[in-house]
Amino acid sequence: MPGLSASPESRIPSPESPIPSPQSNKAIIEIVFTRQTSGSVLCTSCGVLVGVRDDRCYNCGRLNPGLWGFAPVLRSLGRDMGFVPFVMGTCGLLYALTLLASGRGVGMRGALSFLSPSLEASFLFGASGAVPVFEYGRWWTVLSAGWLHGGALHILFNMMALRQLAPATAELYGPGRMVIIYTAGSVAGFALSSFAGEFVPGLLFLRGSSFTLGASASIAALLGAILYYGHRSGSSIARNYASTNGMMLVVMGFLMQGVDNYAHLGGFGGGYLMARVLDPLKPERIDHIAIALACLAASALAVVASVLQGLGYL
Repeated sequence: MPGLSASPESRIPSPESPIPSPQSNKAIIEIVFTRQTSGSVLCTSCGVLVGVRDDRCYNCGRLNPGLWGFAPVLRSLGRDMGFVPFVMGTCGLLYALTLLASGRGVGMRGALSFLSPSLEASFLFGASGAVPVFEYGRWWTVLSAGWLHGGALHILFNMMALRQLAPATAELYGPGRMVIIYTAGSVAGFALSSFAGEFVPGLLFLRGSSFTLGASASIAALLGAILYYGHRSGSSIARNYASTNGMMLVVMGFLMQGVDNYAHLGGFGGGYLMARVLDPLKPERIDHIAIALACLAASALAVVASVLQGLGYL
């Protein structure tokens, strides 16, 4: 429970409390990570007990609620099935690689530009925008750009927001649909920003980008999905939460230079529209998990294609 923690003494094994042996640790690992073939499991959509071999959940109607016996393994990763640590690890790795590729071109001046990769390195790994998409034909960068970041504070703030919003969205939609919404936000946000950068003149603080990157378009999509859930379910808490945080994005974009407001707007709209298609009041289906895995695979391929083409191998 929040606010309660064990005292330091309670965490010290007493003489009467046997220290787990290597054999018992091995047994625990086998229990957690081995496929369950009999008995009951929790439905991955609604959380009620169902038979591991049941074809359909009697409570929410989800097909194959036990996921072929792997439901306990997936649930052990958290409500988002490990998506948040996966994104944080992948974004951190790509950020480090762009810094390495920048060499002496790493930016060190200013708070927002501290430890920023060079423009060439960001382009190589898949930054999006009017220049990559329309001048170089790198249309797939609307997928890859969401995994790249332009500075230490940039990645820090985005990962903090992801850690807050992704589990909440997974709780409302299920982990598969949350990943689909996250990916749709990247595509919609960077497509809109790239189009505006090429064809729409700047309007006050609303300007398209020649080069753009960052997870904020996808994070805005999670806000859009939470807002739609509030409208669909009648939850004023969800509506107010999404509206308040959405306004914070707008204010930040107005006050700070270098913020891609078109990407935020496109991501928010893309998340809202995708949430309408997926309908949070219906149970998540097994094909949503498959589509989510395809979205992650497509994003990885977009990064690989960007690097290979940038190095001249395509």
